[in-house]
Amino acid sequence: MPELKTISLFLVTALTEIIGCYLPYLWLREGKTIWLLVPAAVSLATFVWLLSLHPTATGRVYAAYGGVYIFMAICWLWAVDGVRPTSWDLVGSAVALLGMAIIIFAPRST
Repeated sequence: MPELKTISLFLVTALTEIIGCYLPYLWLREGKTIWLLVPAAVSLATFVWLLSLHPTATGRVYAAYGGVYIFMAICWLWAVDGVRPTSWDLVGSAVALLGMAIIIFAPRST
């Protein structure tokens, strides 16, 4: 079950980062209220805290997290922006997730 916990933690971490970046985007590009910066800051602080919960070396976490972030960004593209991913988007996301799995789940002696 540690694999499921790791993947779930990565997914939630990516979602908090995307939300934390999307809300200022709405303010800057879409003319929404500046008050969106408050939940954005909370979301980004939560993102940093969640990254600290991963039980492996930080460099490895950051490298693997990148793959999950790519996948979640493509999901966001579809769910929030209403843009259906292309087959290239899906293949690229799958490759990124494969890279994440290799980095995180490879056998280690320490």
